[in-house]
Amino acid sequence: MNFFYSALRLLAFTALALGSALAAADTARQTIARAALAEAPAQRIEIITLLIGSGDESIAPLLNAWKEDALFLYSAPAGSKIPVQLSGDKDEQGAQAATSVDTGQPILAPTGRPLRLIAADLTAVEHNGALRRAMKAVLDLLDLSTANVEKRVRAIQTIGSSQNVEKLPALQARAKIETAPAAQLALREAIALIQLKSPDTPTKLAALKELETLHTIASADPLKAALKEAETANHPSVANAARAALNAVDSHLMTVNFFGTLFRGLSLGSVLLVVALGLAITFGLMGVINMAHGEMIAVGAYTTYVVQNLFGEGMDLMIPFTRIGVHLPGAHLTGWVYQTYFIVAIPLSFLAAAVVGIGLERSVIRFLYRRPLESLLATWGVSLVLQQLFKLTFGSNNVQVSSPSYLSGNWTYQDIIFGWNRVFVIGFAAFIVVGVWLVLTKTPLGLLIRAVMQNRSMASCMGIRTERVNMLTFGLGSGLAGLAGAFLSQIGNVGPSMGQNYIVDCFMTVVVGGVGNIAGTVISALGIGLADQSLQQILLNPVLGKILVLVSIILFLQWRPAGIFVTRSRSLD
Repeated sequence: MNFFYSALRLLAFTALALGSALAAADTARQTIARAALAEAPAQRIEIITLLIGSGDESIAPLLNAWKEDALFLYSAPAGSKIPVQLSGDKDEQGAQAATSVDTGQPILAPTGRPLRLIAADLTAVEHNGALRRAMKAVLDLLDLSTANVEKRVRAIQTIGSSQNVEKLPALQARAKIETAPAAQLALREAIALIQLKSPDTPTKLAALKELETLHTIASADPLKAALKEAETANHPSVANAARAALNAVDSHLMTVNFFGTLFRGLSLGSVLLVVALGLAITFGLMGVINMAHGEMIAVGAYTTYVVQNLFGEGMDLMIPFTRIGVHLPGAHLTGWVYQTYFIVAIPLSFLAAAVVGIGLERSVIRFLYRRPLESLLATWGVSLVLQQLFKLTFGSNNVQVSSPSYLSGNWTYQDIIFGWNRVFVIGFAAFIVVGVWLVLTKTPLGLLIRAVMQNRSMASCMGIRTERVNMLTFGLGSGLAGLAGAFLSQIGNVGPSMGQNYIVDCFMTVVVGGVGNIAGTVISALGIGLADQSLQQILLNPVLGKILVLVSIILFLQWRPAGIFVTRSRSLD
């Protein structure tokens, strides 16, 4: 058995070192066909092992079929034997289409039609335990030569984490021909991890030095095991090298946690900012305590859900307070055209929430200006009504909005993971803040909003139609909440009560920043997000972290009730 593994390692090394030359001389299918026709078991093992240097995708299905007795030898009319694979449905006689192993093409009968054979009439290609072990070695190392770099890196990392000494020659051979930087780095780590198992002390010290240089997080557990083994065996030099490598990994981990926490805090603060920015206008500028602000978020999220279904297969809706169902037909789009649904949903979410907000202002809010308690109770009732409408229309259960491909996945740098959706919300929040600032300071509407909010009576005397300004201002704030809902649909489920999860955080963010101050809202949202993520990282308890953030906000408001920035206007005493 030891002789077999030694020979297998030698052949693996040779096969990978000469992989390009072997691929040029023979295809993977032709190699498997030659192995199937070989009579001596040792010869079959030698031929199969040559496949270690190939990344052909046909290898895995053919070798698996061989192990499952699904490869056969067909005796051609000329007397030669052809390795074949049967596929497709069986006919009444049990015959299936025969495909040549070496070409992958159907075998033709003398009539010119595809040949159909019965498995029971053929001889299955033989295999034994040694051959199956050789096949397993090929399959385990198959992805080392795949053209997909990410798949190749995953294969290297899997081999390295197993610390299988028998696969070290294959990795060393691959390292000589690897060109992708990510795969080269993974190979260095994998080779060093396997060399930790070496009985040779200089080799083990060199591996520990390499792992200290790489200081990857994945090497922490193997290094701890190596340290424990060195201490047990009383090898001080190896133990010191292992400690140095572990210290390097710990230092790297602290850096990753710091910047990871910073990014998560920034993204959480951006989520709070996107959600609270609309409230900063309706509550901060207009002084209206709108408890239905969360439902404006839900309107934007459900609009995104509807747009997604209209781009896809369509959807069924119920008309509220009736038993009548309505089917909205979809466009049945696919590919990149379907992926554009979110780009279309963003402005529609703003418009839908703005229309609902304007309707709320015209029907309820305009009668309750300067009556905060009544507006609070009325909008709370409106929020309950809207939640019930969502349930009657879309159902009580949450609905799932799939993220487009350009918002899925992540980018990893130095083990710090940057999710595309989180990166998007940071940029999205910055874009909205700049947009709101431009609207309020650089447009006629912004001038009218600031005039009415500072002194409604004087603005009315100057000929400004204050009722129309109030309506547009409330619509703007509600529309911003709809934009927040469009994004929140990408990071969680959409449900009738989703807005209630953010309403408290919205008011908290606006009050801490200073009522009516956009800059204060930005600083407050980012500060709360960073504090929340930092405390969770330090305390390792999300609930306790949130409690401490809330207590800190309460203490801050006791010291500074007006928030970070105090808004001054003629209408405030």
